[in-house]
Amino acid sequence: MTTPLQAIRDLLVEDPRYRIEAYQFIRESLHYAHENFSIEEEAEKEDRLRRSATGPKHVTGQQLCEACRRYAIDQYGYLAKMVLSNWGIRSTSDLGELVYNLIRIEQMRKSDSDRREDFNDVFDFGDAFEPQFELVPREADQA
Repeated sequence: MTTPLQAIRDLLVEDPRYRIEAYQFIRESLHYAHENFSIEEEAEKEDRLRRSATGPKHVTGQQLCEACRRYAIDQYGYLAKMVLSNWGIRSTSDLGELVYNLIRIEQMRKSDSDRREDFNDVFDFGDAFEPQFELVPREADQA
């Protein structure tokens, strides 16, 4: 029987595009999504029924991509894009590859409605990690 650690080691040999940190990042981002995202009311009702039998609520591919983006910014700030790139993550499609690799070795699960394509072109890595500035008028300007 293969242990989870051995399954990851084998995966790193089979698919050397990504570093082990990338797989850990996916798992942490999924946890981040569960902790920080509210899913639409209808989806939550469905998930509550499923969750009672299967565990934590389901996160879609697009939601996981957004969780990865936010978590990377929270953890690495202005260096997020560079850190992810160093691990082999350069697009949302890479996030999908990582997830489906983990599904293949039974370290993650998917629902019947999930597809690998759900991760394609969710956002542009070129500007997704750039700082967002909001201009707030000064009190003197409002008078």
